[in-house]
Parts: sequence; structure tokens; C-alpha cells
Amino acid sequence: MSRASHVFHTGELAQQARAQVPEAYREKVAHAIRSEMPQQHRDFFESLPVLFLGLLDARGRVWATPAVGEVGFLRSRDPQSLSVAARPVLGETLWLDLRPGAKVGAVGMELTTRRRNRMNGTVKSVNPAGFEIAVDLSFGNCPQYIQTRCLHWAQEPPRPEARPMQADGPDGWEARARQIVAGADTFIIASRAAEMSDRAADGIDASHRGGRPGFLGLNADGSLSFPDFSGNRFFNTLGNIAADGRVGLFIPDFVTGAAVYLTGLASVDWSPERARAFAGAERIIDVEPEEIWLCDHALPGTAVLTSVWGPLAETGTWTEAETETPV
Repeated sequence: MSRASHVFHTGELAQQARAQVPEAYREKVAHAIRSEMPQQHRDFFESLPVLFLGLLDARGRVWATPAVGEVGFLRSRDPQSLSVAARPVLGETLWLDLRPGAKVGAVGMELTTRRRNRMNGTVKSVNPAGFEIAVDLSFGNCPQYIQTRCLHWAQEPPRPEARPMQADGPDGWEARARQIVAGADTFIIASRAAEMSDRAADGIDASHRGGRPGFLGLNADGSLSFPDFSGNRFFNTLGNIAADGRVGLFIPDFVTGAAVYLTGLASVDWSPERARAFAGAERIIDVEPEEIWLCDHALPGTAVLTSVWGPLAETGTWTEAETETPV
């Protein structure tokens, strides 16, 4: 078995082939995906006050949510594990699976420096303070599409308060949730492989997406669309969508600490004409929500924007895309 076949499942490999990713590149990057965390990743996670997670609910649907705490709430006692001394926000409300053996995806972002690392794993144990993740796959990501922010976490933040919204059609989106979507320059997407097996490649992935405010579009029928920009060509998210389709989005409002949560079904539109109308897009991803929640205090404070990643100026928004005529 090649290294690529070990760390990527068939859905990811199929999307890489469709995008004409050279086989030599696949093998090269596959060797950068490890079965344990290097020391710099361990140190990185331990420095964070928030970890974004992908987890399944009792019905096998995917959700994205943060776990938050004071710096030090994440500990890596050895290269194969990460201990989280916190519970996922809305974990009980959404019936998220944290039993030993459950799959979990994790992405850490240091917003002050735009550093980002990811890890996919399996819940090893649960304790009164939180849980421990056994590492299946560990890999770094470049800082593309991440905005620089300064965190202002409250010492005693209010408890998260969430309520469900109707998910069918345009009437399900309340004005406040629409505003969060329209103003978002960042969201987390969690996706899953079709099988939750013991293979390292079969699990949950949590990934960051960023763009200019307006890059996440709310359509007239209540669905969402966003562009797939040029990235590391791993195609973890797109491969999971091709294999299974179930995704979860965590869309934060960094100004207030509120967030929109949703789980639903995604599809990838490879039409060159549609992507061409959106500056910087290589493909378009559409999401049909199945369940939506609006959560106040999803984050324990605010994250003030201090610097916009320069190359974002070359990417588009849905308002701009609607005025373009594909050629």
C-alpha cells in the first residue's frame, strides 16, 4: 500500500485525481501526514485557548463546535495524545458522541499569528474535566485565508445559550443569523468519511475556511454556498463530501461571540462556468441545512480584527459573482 492510500481514503483520492493532482505530489504530501504529533505541534496546541472540533451526533450527523478554556487546558503528554480539559460547546444539547472509540477532528488556529495545525483522532478516554484524543493523523496547514485577530476572552464568560431555528427553506433563517452569515470571513467545516473504521483515513475532519465578508452565501431557498479556493490539494473536505456528504458548519460572529451552528448535506459543483463567476474560486460547495442553531456566547468573548490577509483582495463575494457573466 502506498503512503497516500494509507492516509487518504478513496473519496479523497478520487477528488485529487479529478483535480489532476500529480501522483508524485500525493505521495510527497502523504509523508507530511503523520501518525503522531511532532513536538512543535504539541507545543502549539498547548498554547491555545480554543480548539475547534468535528464530532458526530447520535444520528451520525456531523457538527463543528469549539472547546474553550484558559491556556493550558490542552495538554499533550506524549506524541500520540491530546488531552482536552473542557467539554465541547453545545455538546450535550446536540447529543455529540464523546464516548471512547468515537472519532473526532480538530483544528487549532492561533489567530494572532495565523498559525494552523490539524489532527484527526479517536476519543481515548473521558474524565470529569473533559476527554483525551488518541492521534490518528497529524498535519500542518499553511496560514492562507486566515485573518489576524486579537482575542479578548472574558474571565467569567456567560454560559452559552442556544435555540434551534427552522431549517426548511428561506423562512428558517432569522435576521440575526442572516447577519452572522453575511458578515462572516471565517467558519469551520467538519466532514466525515463514509465509514468510521479503525483505518487512520476513516474519520472526521475539521477545517478552516476564510474569505472576504460575503464569501459565504445564503441562497433564496435557504441553502448555503461558498467557494473552494486553491489550497494544499489534500481534498480532505471535498473527499469526505464525495464519499458521504454530511457536514457541519460553525459560523462565528467574532464581534459578539455568538455563532450559527448547522448540520446538513453538502455537494461539490465542479462546473467551470459557475466557479469562473466567483473570483479565486476553483469549485463551489453547496450545503442544504438539516438543523440550525443560533448560539449566544458560543465563544467566551470577542476576537478583534487587526489585519486582513492581503491576497483576499483578489477573491470575490457572492454579490460580485451575481453581477458577473460567465464566459
